[in-house]
Amino acid sequence: MFRLFWADDGGLPANDRGLAYGDGLFETIRMSGQKGVLLSRHLERMVRDAGRLGIEVSRKELASVCVEAGQRFADRFKGDGWVLKLILTRGSGGRGYRPDPGMEPNLLVSASALPPPPDPDGVAVDFSKVTLAVNPLLAGVKSLNRMEQVLAAAELKPSLFDVIMADREGNLVEGTRTNILLRQADGWVTPPASSLAVAGVLRQWLLERLRQRGEPVTERPVTVPDVLGPDCQGMFLLNSVLGIVPVLTIAGHHLPVDSGLATIFNPLETLE
Repeated sequence: MFRLFWADDGGLPANDRGLAYGDGLFETIRMSGQKGVLLSRHLERMVRDAGRLGIEVSRKELASVCVEAGQRFADRFKGDGWVLKLILTRGSGGRGYRPDPGMEPNLLVSASALPPPPDPDGVAVDFSKVTLAVNPLLAGVKSLNRMEQVLAAAELKPSLFDVIMADREGNLVEGTRTNILLRQADGWVTPPASSLAVAGVLRQWLLERLRQRGEPVTERPVTVPDVLGPDCQGMFLLNSVLGIVPVLTIAGHHLPVDSGLATIFNPLETLE
């Protein structure tokens, strides 16, 4: 069970642990009417990763809230797509880091307009100066602790779609809001899930589809020479709200652009 809050009704209590400590996680789901893109994967990830944080939540309850949210918000956006955001925190109360036993989680639900679509011919990105440090206990979890992404996003200029963050060894990990995928002569390459701050649902869906098609996919560290070298046949950014986005330039370096991968993912075909 959780306590349900609607953002347009006032939001979370002031003593919520998500506000105080970032003690929680969230999902952003692309919606069309009352249905969500890859909805079951979003809910499964929230339940699984909440369990990793010691927060108990029922998938059935989350699904019920999504139905209610669809009924509440879909008409507001007419025929346009919209974004449903679920923020789950450990709950309210208690002073200090140690949570009180038996806390009841809080769930905050909000809706916003779908952002403008990226240029299908490709976008410009750059390398971030902010190092991304991923605690193994939190790898892949879309937690409320996003300060590195906030600092990196401050580097964005109007001409840039995203900036790509590297770990302490200099391996490229992900964008501030995207996972990365490279096409090389011998197949597809993406950083391993264990190195990611957020293991995106579109990333996992796409890797499964590529493997089903018999295309080689390797999960390994990605270096700057992998991107800027002659073996790179394309770089793609993955985000379940924005889709599969080809990169046209990175730090001013032009990359090959192939729109074929974008045709694999049609958001309307993944509505649930």
